[in-house]
Amino acid sequence: MSEHRPLLGTLALYALAALIVVVSLYPFAYTISTSFKTGTALFSPDLWPAAPTLRNYVQLFEGHQPFGRQLLNSVMVATTTVVIALLMAITAAYALGRIPFRGKSTLLLAILAVSMFPQVAVLSGMFELMQAAGLYNKAIGLVVPYTIFTLPFTVWVLTTFMRGLPKELEEAAIMDGCGPLRVIFQVFMPLLWPALVSTGLLAFIGAWNEFLFALTFVSDDSQRTVPVAISLITGATAYEIPWGSIMAASVIVTVPLVLLVLVFQRKIVSGLTAGAVKG
Repeated sequence: MSEHRPLLGTLALYALAALIVVVSLYPFAYTISTSFKTGTALFSPDLWPAAPTLRNYVQLFEGHQPFGRQLLNSVMVATTTVVIALLMAITAAYALGRIPFRGKSTLLLAILAVSMFPQVAVLSGMFELMQAAGLYNKAIGLVVPYTIFTLPFTVWVLTTFMRGLPKELEEAAIMDGCGPLRVIFQVFMPLLWPALVSTGLLAFIGAWNEFLFALTFVSDDSQRTVPVAISLITGATAYEIPWGSIMAASVIVTVPLVLLVLVFQRKIVSGLTAGAVKG
């Protein structure tokens, strides 16, 4: 009996893992399948379409909404947000993780507390800030609120990772005449790549999928990002909603994120686990 218990436990574990995979992937598989259907076939439960077509994807870029421009807006906003957030976070993490000064723990807690505020709580104040800065109704203006809400997470993770780097490296660099910026970008950055990739990718996903700020601060169709663009895909009546186009847009928006995670999955895992253990 004892010989069969490990086998039964292994089978149960694999069965549970398979169930989790199916439950997690089925909605995305159904979305992909529906994006290749038209007409009454849209409401068919079959995963494999009887007559697959690219009509939904073609209509998406030929419609009255500039979906291609909106897709580029999302890429631009998310990429800019990640670059600015990481540059600011790595310098802040160096100060918080390597330089002793009074009130450092309090400052770290204050940075973390900023991320606890819901978006709705700061929406009115952020709206006034966007108008005063002349960034209202501009896609690039979304970088400001996105960076503000991304920084606490990136600073916290990079600070935890920075604390675990060998002190001897910093001392040797200082002895060779390196200043703080050279220590950060030439000595520490090569060691921080796993943490930078993991935090950068999570920040990119957050900016890519953000909806409330994008809906509130941008009203021009040509300046919108894709989450809002998808929500505005409607038909003449409730019975004429183009579900095929909505599914096609969802696939286009989701595939880049899936590819990024698959490409950088090893660095993501190593970055997050290293940051957790070395704190």
